[in-house]
Amino acid sequence: MSIDILSSMEDPIIEITAWHESGHAFAAVWLGGTIESVSVDPDADDGPQRFGDITVKWDRARFSDREIAERSVMVALSGPVVEMIHQGDIQHPATVPEWTQDWELAWAAADFIPRRQQRLTHLEQVTRELYQTLFQDHHWAAIGAIVDHLLAYDSLEGETVHDIVSEWT
Repeated sequence: MSIDILSSMEDPIIEITAWHESGHAFAAVWLGGTIESVSVDPDADDGPQRFGDITVKWDRARFSDREIAERSVMVALSGPVVEMIHQGDIQHPATVPEWTQDWELAWAAADFIPRRQQRLTHLEQVTRELYQTLFQDHHWAAIGAIVDHLLAYDSLEGETVHDIVSEWT
């Protein structure tokens, strides 16, 4: 009996993780990154406990360090933004404990802005812009398709994600 209760408690976590990781995945592809893999069932390793995982690569011949940093900020914040849209609850990404790692990645990637207040303002502006962009029907449909695949298969190879996004963009 306790196994059934545990399973039913995990389903909402897996679903919201699928939305979150799909946000990262969609943004990475949309911004020109290459996804190696995305998962809602990541391997246990020596790092922090996490429910989802994504590996994104950037072509240094195509993008400057600054462009990669700007895109990395957007990818990091896209997971929280997709959760906000999905749940219908707008929150500051720095205030939600589950998004701490995303916020820290975005903050570190935005080190091209040296002043703390300006960096904070920039990240908040990027978050607002992402909300407006990802909420658009064709983008939301692509994100939803990635979610469906993640819920069905737990992990996706990058090529699959790229194929899904190409159908909607």
